[in-house]
Amino acid sequence: MTKKLKIYIPGIKFPSISLTGSYCSLNCAHCGRHYLEGMLKLTRSSLIEYCKSLEKEGYSGCLLSGGLDSRLKVPLDRFAGEIKAIKENTRLKLNAHVGFIDESDIEWVKYVDAVSLDFVGDDEVIRRVYKINRTVEDYLKILDILTEAGVKIAPHITIGLDFGKIWWEYRAIDMLVEYPIDVLVLDVLIPTKGTEMGNVERPGVEESLEVVRYAREKFNGELSIGCMRPLGKWRLEFDRGAVMAGIDRLTNPPRKIIEWAKTVRDVEIIYECCVM
Repeated sequence: MTKKLKIYIPGIKFPSISLTGSYCSLNCAHCGRHYLEGMLKLTRSSLIEYCKSLEKEGYSGCLLSGGLDSRLKVPLDRFAGEIKAIKENTRLKLNAHVGFIDESDIEWVKYVDAVSLDFVGDDEVIRRVYKINRTVEDYLKILDILTEAGVKIAPHITIGLDFGKIWWEYRAIDMLVEYPIDVLVLDVLIPTKGTEMGNVERPGVEESLEVVRYAREKFNGELSIGCMRPLGKWRLEFDRGAVMAGIDRLTNPPRKIIEWAKTVRDVEIIYECCVM
């Protein structure tokens, strides 16, 4: 296999920032606000100076994220001035989690380099997992808005999001390939202690790889394996299978996988978020 494999290791030079602290108006079945805890928490007053310090220290960029507010948005619109100032005064790349944005957000979102959008392809899965009154059409509207505005979108599909069951992911891929997307990110559910899904079975390695192979067959852009997927032997087996399936990007693989991948693919290591 001659195609280059890009291995992304974001934690070293591309930190994740929550601009809502530990707050999220939702209590999703797979997350339960757990993943906000691992992010650096900044306020409006500290964001610009922190980003300037990142550039001085040789960082390449950061992820701007946080919980959803009552509008079901990550409230980055309230940081519009700061986001613009960061882009005007630094060379940092910005990736943004946005939630259910609308046309009013285009004035600020055009300053970020990429938008990472969690995408769900079934109304009932949205209801069961996120417990919100939104539909697939609402997700597609976000894609329409961002596409029309010329914003780079990196949709994320979490394999097994429906309490470990895999089925709706194929439909989601079929919908997304109709859009001008450069990078499609596949994550895999991690049953996380303290959440509603804490005790569900992990998606099987081979069943998860079937989704990867289907995405590779259908999608002409770059296919990435994102940060979220189970650790240990599961990750070793899955990552090896994903590399052999022809993915373009792989995030935070075990060292054993990096060394093995160099024997079967041309490998480039990049210290950024995998959508960059």
